[in-house]
Amino acid sequence: MPYPFLIFAFILGAVIGSFLNVCIYRVPAGESVISPPSRCPKCDAGIRWYQNIPVLSWFFLRGRCASCKAPISGRYPAVEALTGGLFVLVLWTFEFQAATLVYWIFVSALVVITFIDLDHQIIPDVISLPGIPVGFVCSFFVPWLSWTDSLLGILIGGGSLYLVAFLYELLTKKEGMGGGDIKLLAMIGAFLGWKAVFPVIFFSSLLGTLVGVPVMLAQKADSRLAIPFGPFLALGSLIYLFWGYAIISWYLSFFS
Repeated sequence: MPYPFLIFAFILGAVIGSFLNVCIYRVPAGESVISPPSRCPKCDAGIRWYQNIPVLSWFFLRGRCASCKAPISGRYPAVEALTGGLFVLVLWTFEFQAATLVYWIFVSALVVITFIDLDHQIIPDVISLPGIPVGFVCSFFVPWLSWTDSLLGILIGGGSLYLVAFLYELLTKKEGMGGGDIKLLAMIGAFLGWKAVFPVIFFSSLLGTLVGVPVMLAQKADSRLAIPFGPFLALGSLIYLFWGYAIISWYLSFFS
């Protein structure tokens, strides 16, 4: 893959990431992501275009508002750089085809969901629910993903977590899995197909355990500590998207 195309993918992703920052901040508050234009949350001063260059402007401004000098979270350039990096990975993996556009949409949705869930422990329906039919329609543009695979991914993805949540609540009389996670896995199944569902659950559960147990020990909390599962589902999806087939093939090689 020629480097100029990868550089273009990073720039495009960083620009999209700048918009995703707006979504992460405004969607949980029920605000419009279109208007008003970007403003400093402290002094309400408008942000000029040259103060809003993805990644770079934060460093030029030394992480502070140009008007009131209030600190600006380093998450903003981090989200922009993360989205740019994911766009590069998608282009590197799938090269020039319609699937690349599909997965750019997919990873963008995962970025927004991840950071909203980390901040508020919610997965907004305004992203996950439309993402289900969007993923299904996109299956017609991915050569290796049939519409039946996508439809089964929706049913198995949402159904499997719903069954787990139902059984957990039946046995413990406590809610253990939020409805947002169920809808998110249905969206993931729509984009990746039914074969991805259980590997994604496995990767997500493994990562959740590796992170969750040390966090509980550090905070001296018990098993009731609420840790959002959405970010782990998102990360498990990315692992499957980029390296899933290689990991599964490597695993199956031990039995061949």
